[in-house]
Amino acid sequence: MSDEPKAKKKKGGGMKMILLVVIAMLIGGAGAAGGLYAAGFFNPKADGPKEDPNKPILVLAGESAEDVAKAHAAPHGSASAAHGGAHGKGVDLPAPDNPTAYQATYFQLQTPFTSNMTDTDAFAQISLAVSTYYDLRVIDAIKTHEMAIRSQVLMMLAQQPEEMLATPKGKQALQAKIKVIINDILKQKTGYGGVDNVYFTNFVIQ
Repeated sequence: MSDEPKAKKKKGGGMKMILLVVIAMLIGGAGAAGGLYAAGFFNPKADGPKEDPNKPILVLAGESAEDVAKAHAAPHGSASAAHGGAHGKGVDLPAPDNPTAYQATYFQLQTPFTSNMTDTDAFAQISLAVSTYYDLRVIDAIKTHEMAIRSQVLMMLAQQPEEMLATPKGKQALQAKIKVIINDILKQKTGYGGVDNVYFTNFVIQ
C-alpha cells in the first residue's frame, strides 16, 4: 500500500513529461513545416515536372525568333543545354491553333539534294526550305545536324519511284516524309522537333 502513492506520482510525472514533449514537437514541427513550405516542399506550384529551358517556344507575331531564343535558352554549359540529346525519342512540338498569331521563320538549306531513283536511270534534284513557328533554336538545330538530315533524306529519296514524284500528290507525300525525317532527327539530337512545313524551292527530274 505504501508504494501506491509513489506509483501514482511517478505516473503523473510521466504524463506531464509526455505532454511537454508533444507540445515541443508541435511547436518545432510548425516551425519545420514553415521552413519546408518556404523551401517549396508543400507549395502546390512547385509540384510537377519543371519546364525544360532547352525547349523552343512559340514566337508571337511581330517578335524576333532570335531574340526569343536568346531570352529563353538555357545557360551555355547547363545540364539541359549540354545534354539536349538525352531525351530518348524526344517530343513533337505542336503546331499553333491560330498560326496568324505567331511568327513563321523560314530557312533555306543551301545545297540541293540529288539522288538516283529506284528502278530507273533518272535522278531527282530538289532544293528544300523549312518553316517553324518556334524560336531560332529549331533553325540552329537544323544547321547543326544538317549532315544527319541530308543523309536520311537522300536515302529516302533514292527509294522513290519516278512515277510517284512526277505527280502533285507524289510531291506532297514526299514533303510530308521529309518533314517527318527532319523532326525525328531533331527530336533524337535535341529532344524536340518544331518544323511546321517543308517547301520545294526547286524540283527537277532528269
